[in-house]
Amino acid sequence: MAMITEDLPTNAADVLARDGFAVLPGPYPSAEFPRVQEAYDDACAQANRDDVRIGRASTRVTDFVNRGPMFDVIYTWPPALEAARRVIKAPFRLSALHARTLHSGAPAHELHVDVPRTSDAWPMLGFILMVDEFRADNGATRFVPGSQRRTELPENALTDRISPYSGETLACGPAGSVILFDASTWHGHTANRSEAGRRSLQGTFIPRTGRPATDFAARMQPETCARLTDVARGLLGIDARPA
Repeated sequence: MAMITEDLPTNAADVLARDGFAVLPGPYPSAEFPRVQEAYDDACAQANRDDVRIGRASTRVTDFVNRGPMFDVIYTWPPALEAARRVIKAPFRLSALHARTLHSGAPAHELHVDVPRTSDAWPMLGFILMVDEFRADNGATRFVPGSQRRTELPENALTDRISPYSGETLACGPAGSVILFDASTWHGHTANRSEAGRRSLQGTFIPRTGRPATDFAARMQPETCARLTDVARGLLGIDARPA
């Protein structure tokens, strides 16, 4: 499968710095994206039950580094790496890469940040590949623009983190789009009022000195290791060179 490899566009970099998030066309050519959706479903269906977490709102499947070459593209995509450099401002590594399917009927998620400023995983750059279209009716992620510059946490600043927040923006886009976001930006998914689950592939980059959510080196499969590029090895902490 071909990959779209352009660097982070200047306008997207500016929006990311200003608002804390940006939505871009993703790395997969649109005509080939059905193969990504099929690979996503196959990987989720074949995952060991220990790697699957079924919650009230969503189902997560961990470690998509080891679930096929189709998914190598997203965590080595140049625009995502450039966004991580801008947000983290230090050598960084991949912390997590997992599938998340938001269930039909799932309620809205509380506004939150992904990592406190006191964590060794801060600053963090998050990315979300829209495996399905993100719409207002199927649980699109909402962001509060500019909130990445606020030092207080939503749980301390708000009495109601579920209701729509004045000025929030929905990150909508067609399947194959990618959200890049500073994980200090207040965000949360909206309610999925549609009749279908809404699929995504989500990941995070953290400082190289931080502790990753997934120990990719310990989980590394021989077939995965054999195909890794130098960039991927550095991001995973395997024969690492700084990203």
